[in-house]
Amino acid sequence: MSITASLLASVIPMLAYLIIIWRMDKYEREPLTSVILHFLWGAFGAIFFAIAGSTFLVSFFGIDKFDKDAVLIFQAVIFAPFSEEIAKGSFLLKTVSDKKFDNITDGLVYGGAIGLGFGMTENFVYYLSYGTNFNTWLYLVIIRSGFSAVMHCISTATLGAFLAFAKFSNNPFKVLLPVLGFGTAMIIHAMWNLSVSFTATYLFGMLFIFFLIVFFFTLFRYSVKKERKIIVEELSEEVYSNLIPHAHIPILSSKLRLRKGWVDERIRKLYVKAAIKLAFRKSQSKLTKGYKKLFYDHEIEVCRNLISNLLQR
Repeated sequence: MSITASLLASVIPMLAYLIIIWRMDKYEREPLTSVILHFLWGAFGAIFFAIAGSTFLVSFFGIDKFDKDAVLIFQAVIFAPFSEEIAKGSFLLKTVSDKKFDNITDGLVYGGAIGLGFGMTENFVYYLSYGTNFNTWLYLVIIRSGFSAVMHCISTATLGAFLAFAKFSNNPFKVLLPVLGFGTAMIIHAMWNLSVSFTATYLFGMLFIFFLIVFFFTLFRYSVKKERKIIVEELSEEVYSNLIPHAHIPILSSKLRLRKGWVDERIRKLYVKAAIKLAFRKSQSKLTKGYKKLFYDHEIEVCRNLISNLLQR
């Protein structure tokens, strides 16, 4: 098949998935430019380091001297999950440390974006390398777009969720969560690669991805519900100081905030954004110390002043 067809088959499904995941973030959607940056890291940066890491591991352990089939199994089940998940996830460590990283949902979105970018480039290479005729090429497009790339998305998104749990947890054992997150991502990756390495276990791999998708959407739904709870609890405190009307709480924490008429349309979008940001910053301030807490406290006051000015118009 042509390079153009393979490129389009690689890019279009991954961008479609990316937009879906980005739009699933209901309350404080991340800047699309930032999400795309993570996507590009997965597509180019992570791919480079993953290949370099896997090649080094094969050489270091002398696996390249074994039988060719054994080398392929070792690479697929051990070295590839290890090197690729570290390469993909390393970028998330910087992202999570940013003060504007808000919650579990952000980890899912950014992790998923990296995984989709990685899957896009990997798919393109596979289509060119193994799509020797139309039927084979089409089979690869279906399997890799619907399963392999989805695995990359969910494995790195799961790591993002673990890193977010670690950042916003008061549990003394939270330092173990990043390691557990990397381990979980590698296990997901290894199980998929193992299942599709043998004809007898191929169906198991398909079922595995199905349950992964259910898990991913369940985790995303849990995260969004937790955000709603934060908005209700934190903004309810502002009712007592007469900053936010009590009647606005159920509106701000639901889809009703997108409707016109419940507040002056000239301020609605800015008011909603400021109120939700206020809720998240208050929650984050309670979980942090030092200069980060000072940053959150400053943003809390900025949001309060903005809301006050908007509602007094």
